[in-house]
Amino acid sequence: MKPALPQPNRERPRHIAGRWLTDYPRGIPLAIFLLIAAITAMSVFAIERSETKREQSVMREVAQSVSNSLERRSIASASYLRAGAALFTTVDDIDLAAFRRFVRELRLDTDFRGAEGIGWAEVLTPQDVPSFKQRVGTDLSSTVSIMKTQGRGSDRIVPVTFLLPNTERNRRAMGYDMYADPVRRAAMEEAERMVRPTASRAIVLAQEGNSDAPGFLIYMPVFAGEGTNRALKGFVYSPFNAQTFLDASYDGSMIGNLGIHLYDGAPSPDNLIASHMPAAATGIFVEREVSLANQTFTLVVESAHDGNLSSFSMATLLFGLAVAVLLMLMARILTAQALEDQATLASFEQQNSIRDSLTRELNHRVKNTLANILSIISLTRRRADDLEEFANGLEARIRAISATHDLLTQSQWATTPIRSIVEAEVGPYLRSTDSILELNGPDLEVAPNDALSLGLAIHELATNAAKFGALSVPGGRVLVDWALERDGLALLEWREFDGPAVPALRERGFGTELIEKIVAHELKHPVELAFDEKGVECTLRVPVRLRGEFKIREGNV
Repeated sequence: MKPALPQPNRERPRHIAGRWLTDYPRGIPLAIFLLIAAITAMSVFAIERSETKREQSVMREVAQSVSNSLERRSIASASYLRAGAALFTTVDDIDLAAFRRFVRELRLDTDFRGAEGIGWAEVLTPQDVPSFKQRVGTDLSSTVSIMKTQGRGSDRIVPVTFLLPNTERNRRAMGYDMYADPVRRAAMEEAERMVRPTASRAIVLAQEGNSDAPGFLIYMPVFAGEGTNRALKGFVYSPFNAQTFLDASYDGSMIGNLGIHLYDGAPSPDNLIASHMPAAATGIFVEREVSLANQTFTLVVESAHDGNLSSFSMATLLFGLAVAVLLMLMARILTAQALEDQATLASFEQQNSIRDSLTRELNHRVKNTLANILSIISLTRRRADDLEEFANGLEARIRAISATHDLLTQSQWATTPIRSIVEAEVGPYLRSTDSILELNGPDLEVAPNDALSLGLAIHELATNAAKFGALSVPGGRVLVDWALERDGLALLEWREFDGPAVPALRERGFGTELIEKIVAHELKHPVELAFDEKGVECTLRVPVRLRGEFKIREGNV
């Protein structure tokens, strides 16, 4: 026959789980809480990451839409300027009437929003300035002056000749020599070289007056003649306030709380020329290069995230923490129940063990007591001369054992103080005499068996002192000192003073044999007994215990 295969232990998982709960009553609930908290944190992280990706997708769409709108408006402005250049090339003299007719025929649509208008700037030499002032002053019905910025000197002067629409803001720019400004001059020279609309870098428009709001211009050159006879007549241009130009490129409902920034070149605080609602510095942004009339600008769309968790993440976090706390509480309840069950089982096992131990201990102590009594009976019988003496000696010694038993009962058979044993055994003899008992020693305690042996020895010494020694006469003194000789062992000294003289030669009595044989055997240390002429002296060594160290015997002895 094949040997039977071992059956799987179906109770093992439950047993292991129970052991974990009882072995780690604090660790398991905490581990459950940390596990759920970690899962919740990962869920919140995933949600926030998804929200970030969604927001980045929206930001890319917004950046694409706004950059397209900016480029579209730039292209529309460039188209108008090309048309004006084509028209003015065919006209010998460009006066205010011709310029107004040109602007009117353009019929500017909404794509031209963001521009300050369209202007004409004639190219002059210093010799042309007087006739220019007279001619343009007649067209404008006002005095015209040339305004120069601080810059390098030049034989070329390009003042703002006409600028429509005719607003108070635009009139502040009339007569401004744009060629004297290096940024404007660079843009005009590039437009002249490329013969195409060209934007300037960031500047402050002359229209701004005392404001420092940045903007830019787009220039388109106008020539007279062809080939080698071609000469630059001037520039058709459009001025742009950067903030107005940016605001006209998006719908507020589309961008929400996103931050939009326009930079002249690379993104940096010094290059910022327009901004919409600066967002929180989260580090989440999208960049797009925007080409405006042959110049590169940078559009940055920044996250509007304020750093706080989204509502869905917050709900997930609160729900996860609530679940973690509930599971931790449930684990604590189960742990407490498991510990209580374990304590109950341990209590039952301990009670059974105590019951068995008590039975063995009782049997052991009864045997020891009976053996001591038998030894006492044997010794008493050999030393007694008649029956009454035998009965009295036996009764006294059994009462001594009984007195010590009473002390052990009061201490529930735990450790018993040495002082209590001495007082219990010597006390009855002090009531009938005027003798003095002096006890000196620290609080030391002995085990039950040793207490019985010590009590029997003190009884014999007290009985002898009451019959023949210091306790037999008034004024006699008995001094009992004890101290800790070394760890676990106390030295006790019995000394008698002011009693009857002790004869040098005397017979060994029953008490002497009892102390030197039975007591020494039970205490496992020799007893030193001396009958000095001044009084009896006895030295005993008794094992001591710390309270709570002594345990009921758990095996057979």
